[in-house]
Amino acid sequence: MFVRLLFLCGLSMVASSLAAMTVYKSVDADGVVSYSDRPSPGAQAFVFRDRMEEHLERQVRLDIQKHRGVDALYVRNDLHGPVEVELGFASLSNVSGAPTQPIRRVLPARSRQRLALLTATRADQPLSYVPRFRYSLGDPGGAVQAYRYPLPWRGGPFRLTQGANGQYSHSSPKSRYAMDIAMPVGTPIIAARGGVVVKTENAQSGRGDNPAGNFVRVLHDDGTMGVYLHLKQGSVSVREGQRVAVGSPLGLSGNTGNSSGPHLHFVVQRNTGLGLVSIPYQFDQPLGGLPNFALGNK
Repeated sequence: MFVRLLFLCGLSMVASSLAAMTVYKSVDADGVVSYSDRPSPGAQAFVFRDRMEEHLERQVRLDIQKHRGVDALYVRNDLHGPVEVELGFASLSNVSGAPTQPIRRVLPARSRQRLALLTATRADQPLSYVPRFRYSLGDPGGAVQAYRYPLPWRGGPFRLTQGANGQYSHSSPKSRYAMDIAMPVGTPIIAARGGVVVKTENAQSGRGDNPAGNFVRVLHDDGTMGVYLHLKQGSVSVREGQRVAVGSPLGLSGNTGNSSGPHLHFVVQRNTGLGLVSIPYQFDQPLGGLPNFALGNK
């Protein structure tokens, strides 16, 4: 059955669409699910996207405190890792103290800073402005250290179904150098590098509103981050703020989010300036010369 899974994962990844890929899902009389890039009687079109969304708005936020014609603007970072923020202003009216250029700072983990103090030019009239606030996980000032990653799972050997620059879904800046490894649901996933867990998702039941499904993000000491995606619902065994070592259990592999089949999506990212990008990495052992279906190798 797992051999069939690998074949289907490979089949679904040979398409050349850069943004998304439409395949057709069908179920035969025995209940066997098949995927194909060509429609067949009774098959339903399904669009797979292998991207990640993290909702940090409750943990990184702009707080405005108003008192007698003075607005103090604070940024709060409740994450267990640094965050780069930028604050600018538009549509200013009756405002003094607004900077002409956006303010950019790196907030340490679990911190709060005042970025601006605005006052009313005329005390008898209210301030009017539109804050422009954006942020990104990580500190762009760190120097990336050379590191070869041990395999982030126990068991196998497993098959690489999509590697760097895979045309199926590894074409965006955040996922360009990611690797997808097909493996049965429930395979133990372990930390490939030590660090602090900065974000987790554990409640996704399958292909739902969150394309990433369940995941663990680990911040390494050099500022890079390892992300382990599509984990099984309820299997994440670490908490945000916890420090993990190489080999620490993180959870179990799954098929959650917009996944083309049971697999682990592993990517290393860093902040290069108000944006996370995927960076190249190497495992400390070869994946046995297994084919990369996303690049058409057989």
